[in-house]
Amino acid sequence: MIPSLPRPAIQRYGLAAFVGAFFVFLFVPLLVVAVFAFNNADYPTPPWMGFTLDWFFADSDSRTGLLHDAELLKAIGVSAWVALWVTLLSVVVGTCNAFLLERFEFPGKSAVALLSMVPLVIPGVILGISILAFASRIANFADATWGLELEFLRPGLPLVILGQFSYIVTIATLTISASLRRFDRTLEEAAFNLGASRAAVLWTITLPYLRPSMIGAAAMAFLMSFENFNTTLMLVGSDAPLTVLMYGRMREGATPVLNAVSLFLMVASALLAVLLMWRSARAPRPKAA
Repeated sequence: MIPSLPRPAIQRYGLAAFVGAFFVFLFVPLLVVAVFAFNNADYPTPPWMGFTLDWFFADSDSRTGLLHDAELLKAIGVSAWVALWVTLLSVVVGTCNAFLLERFEFPGKSAVALLSMVPLVIPGVILGISILAFASRIANFADATWGLELEFLRPGLPLVILGQFSYIVTIATLTISASLRRFDRTLEEAAFNLGASRAAVLWTITLPYLRPSMIGAAAMAFLMSFENFNTTLMLVGSDAPLTVLMYGRMREGATPVLNAVSLFLMVASALLAVLLMWRSARAPRPKAA
């Protein structure tokens, strides 16, 4: 347990083998998917039949590449639209939840904090089915009682956004709460003593401090929403997000165009991660007094 002490050779080699096996297990499937996006075959698996860019750029009767596949491009747009709304709602509500749980005392606070974590331990399929059943009952009751047709409570994008938001907001709350818990409140007290209003203190002191965690929570919420499948499958309507469409195509018989989509998503996620790390490295750091 003490790093300075020599370790047996079997322990050193065993640790190296474990770390190597872990990264092989993690990255080799991604590498295979990326490589076979350029395979000159009509199936997304080995053997290798030669290099081609058809699965990105082709537009013919036999092959349709990603950039000419209207259905896939529409699904990407739908997923991005859903992820944008889920991200916005999760960050706004997660920030409010963080202030509620970290700054206020009220009866049952511990129970509220515990209940807010429940969506994290509920399987996505169960969460989706529960939301669908609850929303459908409300819509049916409104239709039967008052003749109101509440379309947003039927399977479709509004319900998909609600379902994803219901658990992603929990992760945003945890991320922002952790940052707010470390905030030095004497900075706010000093601003109050100088005559600043609550709104001015919040806008000029507290929120700028929370901005990195809010941006991190937004990036995490966007990616989690974009790749979500279980909850989305239970709530989707006629406009299928990308994950649901890819699942349907896999069942019908996949082509390497799905590998091309996967490669696109991997590159986009990596670029987002690099952008966040670059921004974090350039962010000004507090100077010692």
